[in-house]
Amino acid sequence: MMADVCSRRNQMNADALKARTKEFALRIIKLTSALPNNKACDVLGRQILKSGTSIGANYREAQRASSKRHFISIIEIAQREADETLYWLELLSESGLVKREQLTKLDKEADELLAILTAISRSAKQKH
Repeated sequence: MMADVCSRRNQMNADALKARTKEFALRIIKLTSALPNNKACDVLGRQILKSGTSIGANYREAQRASSKRHFISIIEIAQREADETLYWLELLSESGLVKREQLTKLDKEADELLAILTAISRSAKQKH
């Protein structure tokens, strides 16, 4: 009975994170679509589009992992993509290509996703 409750709670958390990473990807798509049309924004936009949308894709793949080891490996990829996305957000802001205020919410969400994925990875490794 208790294991069933925990299993349902974990599934709800997994579904919530799946939705959250998808929403983040959609926000990244909107950001890159609104970037100015110049060489720097083309390069940075392509990079952040790749990393920002792959967080959710990798999280979804991890949910279907064939083993605990595979799960950890894919979660760590999602972690790295979240960290990389933070880097591209920093560059967009610090270069002056996008106003800092416009990136605050995306930056906060990327940071929170990184923290969540890091916690998931640590927890999975402890159980492994």
